[in-house]
Amino acid sequence: MKAIVVVLSIAFSILLSVEEVKAQCDPSVYTEACIPQLAEGFNFVKSYEINGEGGAKDKIEYSYVFAKGTQYFLNICAEGDQTDGIVVSLYDSNRKKVGTSYANGNFNRGIIYPCNATGIYYITFTFEGSQSHCGGAVLGFKR
Repeated sequence: MKAIVVVLSIAFSILLSVEEVKAQCDPSVYTEACIPQLAEGFNFVKSYEINGEGGAKDKIEYSYVFAKGTQYFLNICAEGDQTDGIVVSLYDSNRKKVGTSYANGNFNRGIIYPCNATGIYYITFTFEGSQSHCGGAVLGFKR
């Protein structure tokens, strides 16, 4: 009987560790894949890791200083060809939303924003029906 309990404990431990490995998020894989997908003419500035910890986080936020007269491109990469329900939204220094990748029920891979005022902008990633809550994004610019 003791041997059965030990075998079952080991089997249960292995099963839990396999599930944990499947649930782990490695955003660097997606950020690396996202860099070459910047729109033509845009220069890479920064990458962003999107790890919603399997649904534990509902929003991830970063900030970046945008310059007036510069056009910015935020591109999302996730598993597969789509965004897996990851939405990027851009807010100006007054926290007014100036762009989003989710519009009219469609998930777009990113947004292009022509900056009209220099300042700190807030980049938020949220999850709308995401399966993995994992991805990456890149920011590019052109003048």
